[in-house]
Amino acid sequence: VQLVESGGRLVRPGGSLRLTCVASGSGISRYHLRWLRQTPGKEREWVTAVSPDGSDAPVADAVKGRFTTSRNNMNYDMNTVYLDMNAMTVGDTGTYFCNAVLARGGEKVFEYWGQGTQVTVSS
Repeated sequence: VQLVESGGRLVRPGGSLRLTCVASGSGISRYHLRWLRQTPGKEREWVTAVSPDGSDAPVADAVKGRFTTSRNNMNYDMNTVYLDMNAMTVGDTGTYFCNAVLARGGEKVFEYWGQGTQVTVSS
């Protein structure tokens, strides 16, 4: 499985940004796809997730009402997941990582990470 993020850049406070993660590999459509971020001085935190069929897309409380995620299952071995960020604040600055998890019976079986994309919110 490979995860390749893109879209990170400098954005003004109050602005919007879309991050894209192209997820490829055998059976990637069975994976939950998640976004996590590493902000300065903090541990990596979960931001959003989307279920394999796209029907469930929870969002962390810290970004609720501002961030949304969606998924395009192009085919069984290639999916794209998006993170749409609005009303951004300085606190959203950080490295955003795409993550793929295959779960069975509530247990994490396989997990993969992208390299991350840097988002900077500054005036």
